[in-house]
Amino acid sequence: MSHSSAARVGLLQISAAGVLWGTGGLAVQVIREVTPMSVLVISAYRMAIAAVVLGAAVLALRQLGGVARLLRERPGHAALVGVSTAAYQALYFASVVNVGVTVATVVSLGLAPVLLTVGESLHAGRRPDPRRLAVLAAALGGLVLVSVGAGSAATGPHPGLGVLAAAGSGTAYALTTVLGRPLARGAGPLALTTTTTTVGALALLPLGLVSGLAGSPVVSADPVVVGTLAYLGVLTMALAYGLLYAGLRTTPGSSAVIATLLEPVTAAIVAALFLDERIGPLGIAGGVLILLAVAGLREEPVVPPG
Repeated sequence: MSHSSAARVGLLQISAAGVLWGTGGLAVQVIREVTPMSVLVISAYRMAIAAVVLGAAVLALRQLGGVARLLRERPGHAALVGVSTAAYQALYFASVVNVGVTVATVVSLGLAPVLLTVGESLHAGRRPDPRRLAVLAAALGGLVLVSVGAGSAATGPHPGLGVLAAAGSGTAYALTTVLGRPLARGAGPLALTTTTTTVGALALLPLGLVSGLAGSPVVSADPVVVGTLAYLGVLTMALAYGLLYAGLRTTPGSSAVIATLLEPVTAAIVAALFLDERIGPLGIAGGVLILLAVAGLREEPVVPPG
């Protein structure tokens, strides 16, 4: 496969991850309609289920050596990516509770591409080219319009704390991307996803237990809850992050986070189809802007390892 073809495939893989993540909000709502399980408990289950599924895949495909090599050569780096992944999820949910979905989404998902674009420009020692800035502006503008058009502009009880949590979430998301990319170029996607997801699950499980002690249900035998948790773990975590790390082998970090802005577009469409939430003209315009921004991502391909 040529380098340009590999870059296109990588961008498609990351876009697919964003689409899968966009269905996660509906899944969480389905669970909470059945049981008042906290988002921390749901997040912990999501990562734990993914870790078990990925571990089974590693054994079945005989890739345990790849995991062992990653832990032997880059243990601290891999652990940091796993903790950053867990932190991004936990801080985002905390932001939603404290300041509302709109502000949490705009600050968290909007901050990451800005940080990565600035970081890549500083590393390269030059300003971003006008086309890159136009793509970034279109993506961020579309994100704001989708969030506002989704009709969730109400704020939560602690706006200041919520904004700080969203900023922390966006920073963790950017950190996960920038740290995960060099690991993705040196390790297989399955080995990397398994290792970082397992670390993230271990980081979130204690928080889930604390949430349970505070009164949130931690177990449920309801088949809807069990099935939805399995969906979250297998598709929106194990598969989605596998696609992300596979795509990061050939896709620059700033392009990757712009491509994952398909998440809020997907979430708005899913909410309109299954929750009778109106997207509205602003939301439609925002979705089109994000799609145009993703379509406008043209980068110098990154040479794959090996």
